[in-house]
Amino acid sequence: MYNSLIGALEMGLLYAFMALGVYITFRILDFPDLTVDGSFTTGGAIAAVMIGNGYSPLLATLCALLGGMAAGMCTGLLHTKGKINGLLSGILMMIALYSINLRILVKPNVSLMGDDTLFSSINPLLVMPFIVVLVKILMDLFLRTDLGLALRATGDNSRMIRSFGVNTDTTTILGISLSNGLVALSGALIAQYSTFADASMGIGMIVIGLASVIIGEAIFGAKNVFRATLAVLLGSIVYRIVVALALRVPWLKASDLKLITAIIVIIALVFPSVQRYVKQKSTARRRTAELAELAQRSKQRGGAANAEA
Repeated sequence: MYNSLIGALEMGLLYAFMALGVYITFRILDFPDLTVDGSFTTGGAIAAVMIGNGYSPLLATLCALLGGMAAGMCTGLLHTKGKINGLLSGILMMIALYSINLRILVKPNVSLMGDDTLFSSINPLLVMPFIVVLVKILMDLFLRTDLGLALRATGDNSRMIRSFGVNTDTTTILGISLSNGLVALSGALIAQYSTFADASMGIGMIVIGLASVIIGEAIFGAKNVFRATLAVLLGSIVYRIVVALALRVPWLKASDLKLITAIIVIIALVFPSVQRYVKQKSTARRRTAELAELAQRSKQRGGAANAEA
């Protein structure tokens, strides 16, 4: 049990970058980007191939980040310059990346057993919390700059921000590139942690990212940028812990992971609605009781006045 929770915590920290990337497109830009499923694998593939060829793990990880940003930029260009629907742009890029990733890997999977990786001599729990917090702080600071505010405004009201002279095409491309860069970074770290990269390792990543974002916001709230990014990071960890606990249920198997993920997302989506409904019903009952009490008092005062007359 203890080992499962420690493993879940490590995985949650590694997937936190992917959750932050999904948060940028899903919440900040309000853009349905499905490139994530492909760019996650791209990051893992680039890192695995470079490390396998003797390159520094740090250099391989940075190249994976740049590769993800390039994939995101292509999606942004398809949407902004090609005038293709956002959802379709992500789907097209995701399909293209499947073949590109196979080209990078050369074969369906690449093993890193015996190769030096970032985690060969360092426990992820010793370094990842500091790196994740550092990236979170840098992201918070960026979103408070003029460019970051323009990026946030593009997702809130693109027509309004265009009236102030901001090129929303540029901010959209930047946001999608940054998002997929973080996703690819997560893919590179996961490949080094698990010591292999697979052509199908990114399937379903968008759902996991959304689960982390939604769970974090539902539990910890998202009243401002600082709290929202913190909620996303914690949501990634909570999601992994929930999955680890769910897989310990006797009648659930490892093959049920996608089903568990879907159920977690459904619960996270439905819970706020149920919470609002219960709150509204409670408010309505309280208001009805107050009105009934006022009516009763008014009736009593009227009866007293008639008696005096």
